[in-house]
Amino acid sequence: MGTSGWQYKDWRGDGRLYPAKLPQRLWLEKFAESFATVEVNNAFYRLPERTTFENWRSRTPAGFCFAVKMSRYLTHVKRLKEPAEPVGRFLERATALGDKLGPVLLQLPPTLKVDVDALDETLSLFPREIKVAVEPRHDSWWTNAVRDVLTSHNAALSWADRKGHPVTPLWRTADFGYLRLHEGRAHPWPHYGRTALGTWLDRLVDVPAHVYFNNDPGGAAVTDATTMAALARRRGLDVTPTP
Repeated sequence: MGTSGWQYKDWRGDGRLYPAKLPQRLWLEKFAESFATVEVNNAFYRLPERTTFENWRSRTPAGFCFAVKMSRYLTHVKRLKEPAEPVGRFLERATALGDKLGPVLLQLPPTLKVDVDALDETLSLFPREIKVAVEPRHDSWWTNAVRDVLTSHNAALSWADRKGHPVTPLWRTADFGYLRLHEGRAHPWPHYGRTALGTWLDRLVDVPAHVYFNNDPGGAAVTDATTMAALARRRGLDVTPTP
């Protein structure tokens, strides 16, 4: 249970995750005191150097897990074509996280229509020990052929939520789950209500899952992750630490 990123200025201040006087250079350490996992979104916009991944590894405790979003160069520029070079470059850098490297997220552009062969070729380039989650965003991807390719590579279909409703099929294609919660319907926006969070727990009870809240404005992601974790613990489920 974690959030999509940790560097948000409105998470700082009284009652927030970061004390008002804590310098930004120490936010990762403070985040890792409260959470055991984070989804790295900035790798999508600019792939960090290997030294940056090494730095993140050294600054976090044993057992911490980084899910890393694949560079948009593969997904949005190359559009999954000729994937060998961008995947190789990504792995050369991100594997500096060592055993702290969690799932790699491939979020596809909403204009990219289904290409089963390109998806198959891309997934084949990842070592089997590295978890991969795929988040297509065009309705043409919802076919049995796509589901079969994901299953053959043990790649998870990334479940996604907006306003309390799934925006993807709830396929189980891997031995782990991956859920991204983008925007809830509760007040104040963009929080999630307890009913919506409980419904997602109903769907997750029998699969080990990575759950990341991407509704960061106003600290909603931190609050909602904490609430969902508390609800899960009341059901007797094992959950990683939250604030």
